[in-house]
Amino acid sequence: MDLSIIIVNWNTREFLSQCLRSVDKTVCTGTHLRVETIVVDNASADGSAQTVREQFAWSRLIENAENVGFARANNQALQQSRARYVLLLNSDTEVYPGAVEAMVSFMDEHPEAAGCGPRLLNADGSLQPSCHPVLTPGREFWRLMFLDRIWRRATYDQKHWDLSKPRRVEVIKGACLLLRRAALDQVGLLDAQYYMYTEEMDLCYRLLRAGWELWWVPWAEVTHYGEASTRQAAEEMYVQLYRSKAQFHRKYGGEREVRRFRRLLGLAYAPRWALVALGSLAAPSLAARARIYRSLLRARAAL
Repeated sequence: MDLSIIIVNWNTREFLSQCLRSVDKTVCTGTHLRVETIVVDNASADGSAQTVREQFAWSRLIENAENVGFARANNQALQQSRARYVLLLNSDTEVYPGAVEAMVSFMDEHPEAAGCGPRLLNADGSLQPSCHPVLTPGREFWRLMFLDRIWRRATYDQKHWDLSKPRRVEVIKGACLLLRRAALDQVGLLDAQYYMYTEEMDLCYRLLRAGWELWWVPWAEVTHYGEASTRQAAEEMYVQLYRSKAQFHRKYGGEREVRRFRRLLGLAYAPRWALVALGSLAAPSLAARARIYRSLLRARAAL
């Protein structure tokens, strides 16, 4: 088996159907690769599992009785998968012809690579950031204060990267991440302590520490519609994002690093909340964002 494609789903039936159709057309029947596809449904209430059973019977379905989180659900499929490469693919993606085959070919030609990712595109065809440096509390603050516009420190300037050349990177976005089985066998699966978010950064960081390389492959293109699951609980998921980041800093830097992270979050978000809350008096549409910022500030001490 060349490739195991793993898709975790939670209440994104229409996106999932579109994703599976693109996988079937561009990978399962459009390449020479020997492929298996595993869908893990995290107790969706929108009929996703039934749709997979009825319309995509060529895939293997794992149905969870509850939402076990993104990392744990991926691990369920990883433990059952059999191929030499594993593709973690979000349900709200659409794969372009040749993209997966190009990534597999790149990995075959670069045995030092533990993983690679494609050029991600937004729904309108514009570039979507698909990789970034490993985040530190300082880099996170730098990004939140928009200081990257002056000097790139927390993100990559992907808009100006040469599309004919691959690039070594530190973290690849989990929306579409191709991994070498041998590398996973060495460093282990996703850390299931992460319920949602940051699990791919943790894995990429462990791979880098073990001496492996990670690459961005721009001639492989995948559309990522983005936040199809998380927008269903936007406020809760925003706090969860920073809870997961704090978890990463605690794991690798201890409580001192987490305290620094909390302080910098306060410095970045307190003025944001004040400005947006004030602006919502004139523009009520900003009220939801103000609530999200307030929730994060209130939860900060417990991160």
